[in-house]
Amino acid sequence: MTGAASHSDQSADVRITTRFFPVSAALRPYCSIIYLTEVEAPPGVRTEDYLHPEWANMRFIEGDAMHVTIGGAAPERAPLFIATGPTSKAAFFSVGNMRAWGIGILPMGWAKFFALPAEDMADKFVDGAAHPAFAALVPLIEKLRQANDVEAAAQAIDDHFVALLEGAPHDDPAILAAHGALVDADLGSVAELADKLGLSERSVERLSRRAFGFPPKLLLRRQRFLRSLARFMLDPSMAWIDTLDYHYYDQAQFTRDFQRFMGMSPRAYAARAKPILGAAARARAAAIGAAVQGLHEPGN
Repeated sequence: MTGAASHSDQSADVRITTRFFPVSAALRPYCSIIYLTEVEAPPGVRTEDYLHPEWANMRFIEGDAMHVTIGGAAPERAPLFIATGPTSKAAFFSVGNMRAWGIGILPMGWAKFFALPAEDMADKFVDGAAHPAFAALVPLIEKLRQANDVEAAAQAIDDHFVALLEGAPHDDPAILAAHGALVDADLGSVAELADKLGLSERSVERLSRRAFGFPPKLLLRRQRFLRSLARFMLDPSMAWIDTLDYHYYDQAQFTRDFQRFMGMSPRAYAARAKPILGAAARARAAAIGAAVQGLHEPGN
């Protein structure tokens, strides 16, 4: 299993490396990518960044504890196994000397692997080792500790999820169809989504909350925002006006969305250092064609 890598040297004392490993064919409808972020830092030195809104993720941490908050509350010490649901708000995090393995869970994967509605975990993270919904992933903690190298560790994650497919619930084709529609840049309304799926808008609402975590109107707004943000992440020299998705009426509407999803203005975000996510977005795009997980095409 080979991966693309990004490197970021923040100073003479801090080095950050993120590697991406495409999942096997069996997992592509359910998971986006496996990734490893390593931060080498002296004792007491921490690095800060923001995760943009995304689908669910499972992360396994070794080393200094990560401090995390979703949506602007005070950061708290995160567990070593962080199970995060789909998000509509930026997650601030700070890290010291550590290694973090992760895997992105797509909406179809959430329905496949976890027996609770995505809405119950929207904009939340929990201790995956203590929450019953994620008990089947707890053995991965020890498997990652025992892995001889990064290739073996990435393969262990992939193999573990592939094994969970046996006995998992049958796929709901409506989830895959809805996900495919959501990553279509031409989709502009809930009515269009319902028409594409052949469902009533009320049924789309229920499906959206159960499998995607949020009402469909908010998801469409999030996708529009992420398409614009991704352009900036790939080329930070761009002016915001040049990144705007064509569904935006004007820059003021985009600025309101930016505040809603990132908790700050576009100008404030552009001025911030992005020591982990900046380089990682470009490496992720090189690995699987999408700079941010929310734009990942199902089955890609």
